[in-house]
Amino acid sequence: MIEFDKSAARKAAFARRKTARAAAGPVVTGPLLRVLEGHRGRPLAGFSPIGTEIDPTPAMTAMAADGPVCLPVVEGPDRPLRFRAWTPGCEMVTGPFGASVPAEGDWIVPEVLIVPLLAFDRRGGRLGYGGGFYDRTLPGLRTAGPVTAIGFAYALQEDAEVPLEPTDAPLDLIVTEREVITPTA
Repeated sequence: MIEFDKSAARKAAFARRKTARAAAGPVVTGPLLRVLEGHRGRPLAGFSPIGTEIDPTPAMTAMAADGPVCLPVVEGPDRPLRFRAWTPGCEMVTGPFGASVPAEGDWIVPEVLIVPLLAFDRRGGRLGYGGGFYDRTLPGLRTAGPVTAIGFAYALQEDAEVPLEPTDAPLDLIVTEREVITPTA
């Protein structure tokens, strides 16, 4: 039954995100950059936006001046993500799901991740596209050391309660164009 709930939630979230993108415009990274300031120099993973996703690239570009920045690379189904070094203007190729990824570069283990999503709730719940990549990746990173997972989304992507499964990895913070949300249990 949870899969049906997630399917319906994804459909509604896509529509809300499209509306939010049209209303807010593409560049809304001010709040995200303010949060990232406290993490300068730590390895940072961002993402290449696809479709109507909010764009973290301006914040990633600012952070690249002080430390390594990387992007997620999908290496296959049911596998955790790996992260390849990214710099502004580096050569990019299209990855398996249409997101741009660096054509080459060192592999980096991020300590701070800007996580894409379709919907979030104030408990730190995240609804993604259904591939489970971040849900497989975050626990392994957290076992290796301190990791901060920051969901980045438009405020309209908030849901009262995202349908969650025990394997869904929670977010540590959510940043929208309007506010920074510290999840409550």
